[in-house]
Amino acid sequence: MTEQQSTTEQQGVTERQAWPAVRPEVVAEVVAGLSARLQKRLDGAAEKLADRPVEHSGDEWRIAVDEETSLVLHAPGGVVADAADVRCGCLLAPACVHRAAAVTVCRLADPSTDPSAETGSGETGPGPAEGPERAPGEAAGDAPGPEAPLTAPERAAVRHLHRAAAAVLAAGVSGAGAVLQAELLRAAHRARIAGLYRPAAAAVAVVTRVRAARSGEPDHRLADLVAGLREVLELTAALVAGAGRVDELRGTARQVYGEVGGLRLYGLFVEPVLTATHAGVLSWAVDATGRLSTLAEIMPHDDATTAAPHAVGAGNRAVRLGDASLGHREFSRSGLAVQGATRSAAGRLGAGASVRAVRAAGAAWTAEPSAALWAEPPAAQVERALSAAALPYESRPAGSDLLFLDVTLLGAAPYGPGGGAQLLADCDGLVIALRAAHDHPGLAYRGNLALLATAPGLRLRVIGRLERAARPELRLLAIGVPPGEPGPQPPVLALPADRAGRVNLGLERMQTADLTPAAPPAAAPPATAATAATVAAPEDPAPDAPVHLLTRRVEQAVTGGRLGLAFGAGSAGTDQAQLRSAGLATGAALLDGLRAAAGDQPRDVFGRVVADDHDAFTGAWLAAACYGEELASALCAGAWVPDQGRHEGAEAEAPAKVFAKAGNPR
Repeated sequence: MTEQQSTTEQQGVTERQAWPAVRPEVVAEVVAGLSARLQKRLDGAAEKLADRPVEHSGDEWRIAVDEETSLVLHAPGGVVADAADVRCGCLLAPACVHRAAAVTVCRLADPSTDPSAETGSGETGPGPAEGPERAPGEAAGDAPGPEAPLTAPERAAVRHLHRAAAAVLAAGVSGAGAVLQAELLRAAHRARIAGLYRPAAAAVAVVTRVRAARSGEPDHRLADLVAGLREVLELTAALVAGAGRVDELRGTARQVYGEVGGLRLYGLFVEPVLTATHAGVLSWAVDATGRLSTLAEIMPHDDATTAAPHAVGAGNRAVRLGDASLGHREFSRSGLAVQGATRSAAGRLGAGASVRAVRAAGAAWTAEPSAALWAEPPAAQVERALSAAALPYESRPAGSDLLFLDVTLLGAAPYGPGGGAQLLADCDGLVIALRAAHDHPGLAYRGNLALLATAPGLRLRVIGRLERAARPELRLLAIGVPPGEPGPQPPVLALPADRAGRVNLGLERMQTADLTPAAPPAAAPPATAATAATVAAPEDPAPDAPVHLLTRRVEQAVTGGRLGLAFGAGSAGTDQAQLRSAGLATGAALLDGLRAAAGDQPRDVFGRVVADDHDAFTGAWLAAACYGEELASALCAGAWVPDQGRHEGAEAEAPAKVFAKAGNPR
């Protein structure tokens, strides 16, 4: 991507964010009011309207459609909450294409900007970022209610939601225009009214990601869209089939903070949070029992050019907890004594009026309770992270995807199938690639990793987020001084006293003086030299498992739709042969079934394609997507076990889980 293209995309995102947010049900209602003729013109009308200047005054946004017609959006608090708040001066209003185009251009409201979705906790921002990034519209949860089977309205809502999601999948990003998006939002609203909060939130997230894909937003990731569609279809299939805990599949509307009384918190680290719509920081702490908790300072932004400085600056803002008077970066090196504390199931600390907090001493990473986080074997930590990823987002314990490791840097070297140079480290004989947690140049991650690459032999205690891959990879968040050992020591960090032996890699830029001079080659530990030879010629065959042959077809279906996948059937035989030769017979069978379902469309007596419910195609896609997910997790888990990073056995583990998830509601 050229610099000019990147600038243009950022300007486009900023212009869209100049519009207010809109509640999903408003989009569904306004678009449903269009005639079939106007619905065909909606996408083009939305593109034209997005280029019109926007005037903002108080709670109203005014757009000049042409010289004689104006469009007014009434959005108290920045959110259009009712269809009547979208007013157009043209003769066809209210059933005009201008109103529908306006709600199509507006971004979807999320809990931090929608007054109707307040959690009552005193928190701001889109929610904790300890897991995969949450898209606007995803719900938080509370304790599950009593187990009960689906009612008739719930079952009808689930089927509607499944059909709408299947239509989006069959159309692909290129064909999922405003009308299909609105239908999915209408189905999501119906599901939410029926009490199916989790699938409704997942569907809204899918629409948000489809919009990001169609508009070319810089932070769009195809993997997120694939995961979102898979989640919606998994949930609806499981609900109709009665598989799993129904109350867990339903989800809940609000995030509840339970009383936990007194807490002694010890700061661990703080990370910047930067998305297309929000910026800020997330602080991590551990209590005396070893449980992790989070404190957020995350706010919406409407200017992509200032978002990164805002996130960095948020690190110096005061922690919003009781009467505590210390900033987030300061808290990462000290502690808090809290009375009347409240905490969600996912570990987020509440900031209600009854909470009292005062500053207290912190603890070194090498002292309890922090040190216990590094005592768990790496393979067990990876297993814990992969298991938590299968839980509902709101039910995952805080930090379930974080790894706490002691490593020795090996320097930059070619790594992975592409052979690109990455910063490598040795962890008890295992070679790990250390990657930046965020690639934005306004954050300090990339510069700090480049500096660390100049210090082979440096011993570190690190915190990172697991990157699910066939080779061990970690997105580095914070580093610190490792525990001391008797005898000659390799180089370690030489940080100023005020750093308390740790660095928040996203917020604090390291200097050469922070690294002690490298030890002479003769003083290098024998293990480091042996590991370096392993890096040059890795023997682990796990990355050679051609899982990508299946996953890229799963992604191709999402981007190009059912028709695009059917047209690409020419290389099916080659792909299946490679999968079978690698021992992935189930993957080859699923790929064959996916291609067959894509092209098997009913036709009338004249040979014309007849519209169907895409049920068989959706089932085949879901089975392939779930298989790829399970196999990728199995390969990742195996890669973190020394001398066992092979894909033999992974094939046997995936199918049972896959076919349990891939049922189709009828």
